[in-house]
Amino acid sequence: MAEPSSSSSSAPPQDAWKTSGVQVIPSGQLDSNTPQTPGMTRAAAVNFARTGAQKLWAGTVQIHPNAKTGAHHHGHLESVIYVLKGRARMRWGEKLEFTAEAGEGDFIYVPPYVPHQEINAMENETLECVLMRSDSEAIAVNLPDVEPVEKPETVHWVDPTHPHPDGGHSH
Repeated sequence: MAEPSSSSSSAPPQDAWKTSGVQVIPSGQLDSNTPQTPGMTRAAAVNFARTGAQKLWAGTVQIHPNAKTGAHHHGHLESVIYVLKGRARMRWGEKLEFTAEAGEGDFIYVPPYVPHQEINAMENETLECVLMRSDSEAIAVNLPDVEPVEKPETVHWVDPTHPHPDGGHSH
């Protein structure tokens, strides 16, 4: 195992590695004192207050069976959701007019300012996810005035190597 380099001017003194190096946050010690969205429970694992993280936020999200969040966005932050257990249905757009589903092992990317809603697509199972954001700020802007369309359009992941399930190349 390599010793910390003392030649780097940005490295802390060798005895400081103990407290300023790697941090393990036990699952039972997550912090639910973070902005919440109706229908879901977020808990912070990594943020500035807990770990000194400067450029990211990470934590967990749980949505009860058959429940959904209100419409919201996360300001200038990018978000990544990793589905651990269950099935997530995402809706997004000005009137939540688009939808896609993600299952266990799938990733969901949410760009800045995109109005969206997370839905637990399972009737009998809690949706459990890991959530990461591009800044240590915890921003959740609830959008109570969004009136969702009745039948959103299904969107499939398409890129040059992953064609549309129907064989086409359009979204």
